[in-house]
Amino acid sequence: MAAAATAISLPHSVSPPLQVTRRRPAPPACSHSERGVSFDPGSAFYRSDSAAGRDLAILAATLHRRHGRLDPSAPFLCLDAMCGCGVRALRYLAQAGADFVWANDANEALRPIILTNLSRFERGSPPAEAGRRRWVVSHNDATRLLAERYLRREYFDVIDVDSFGGDAAYVRAALLALKIGGLLYLTSTDWRSARGYGSRSSLSSYGAYVRPMPYPNEVGLRMVIGGAAREAALLGFHIRPVFSYFAYHGPIYRVMVQLCNGKDNDSSNYGFISHCKSCGQSQTFGFDELGRISCGCTDRTVGPLHDASFLTEMRSLADEWGWAYTSENGVTLEKLLSMMIEESDPRLPPGYIRLDEISRRAKVNSPPLSTLINSLRKEGFSACRSHIGTNVIKTNCPISSCINVAREIRNLR
Repeated sequence: MAAAATAISLPHSVSPPLQVTRRRPAPPACSHSERGVSFDPGSAFYRSDSAAGRDLAILAATLHRRHGRLDPSAPFLCLDAMCGCGVRALRYLAQAGADFVWANDANEALRPIILTNLSRFERGSPPAEAGRRRWVVSHNDATRLLAERYLRREYFDVIDVDSFGGDAAYVRAALLALKIGGLLYLTSTDWRSARGYGSRSSLSSYGAYVRPMPYPNEVGLRMVIGGAAREAALLGFHIRPVFSYFAYHGPIYRVMVQLCNGKDNDSSNYGFISHCKSCGQSQTFGFDELGRISCGCTDRTVGPLHDASFLTEMRSLADEWGWAYTSENGVTLEKLLSMMIEESDPRLPPGYIRLDEISRRAKVNSPPLSTLINSLRKEGFSACRSHIGTNVIKTNCPISSCINVAREIRNLR
């Protein structure tokens, strides 16, 4: 597996090649755009609501290209395994500075629209780059394509798999086709498994047996991270979560992880989450504690969802590009990334607490969210909002103390 660290120059070895022998006619005008990049979705499945997830991918890929690679002089290569109309592939070219992008979609009927969209970048390239091959389009099963790239020793800096459902069969092949230190962007829309209604499915796909929990949106993200960690370990690697993003439409669970060389012998970030239905408190347990699981232990063994320093750089880059304070489809990146940075506090346990649960147990009206957070912080606890749920808090404060604080806010104690 160490060979994965040195990839060959893919643009000179791609198969099948995309021959650019003459200038294509100008693509037709279209009204769709994301952050200034115009495209035509055609008949492909496209959701403008997912633009924020693509924004995060472009920010992360750009930072990785600038200073996250083992060999900064090598071509920066991206693979979009399920590209749809090609908007993500186009944005990797136009905005993330990719030297080469492989755009793949199993539906060959989408080929004309993908070619049309990617040719927009070709026409906008400087004259010196006009004859340089910057992208290729193929129509293969994603797992087969990724496996073929690995067998050809063609490795990518960023692999984006925007899949539908919860079948994670492609994860192992994607890790094999990824450069050491590269970024893998994973997707799941399997809300049933995240909510504990498809435990057999989550066990087979992600190695996680999920039971119903009061914070299924975060459980879904951790389910995807855990599945990737398991697959990486089988291959002799380990992964580091860069960020985790939950979007309500769908719902969609998106996780960006970085592939790291060597097995991670420290299992402190991989374990089990329990929730006590009696008192409402959540806890984590390591593998060596399975026989001693009971309510009352507050030791934390499960790692955070994000890398705070990387997210801070993403926020700075979004500000530099003028993306931070502009709202795209109702999402403001500065607000989203700031919440994700707060969620990265290593003192925070997994899960979140709903305000209505606190108010129900305290038998008071729900206190204002900001007031409760500030009160918990004054008590010495870590507390913040969460992008994963509305009207919820993430805190290391036991729920019993949250109840007391809520009563104090309402002057009932």
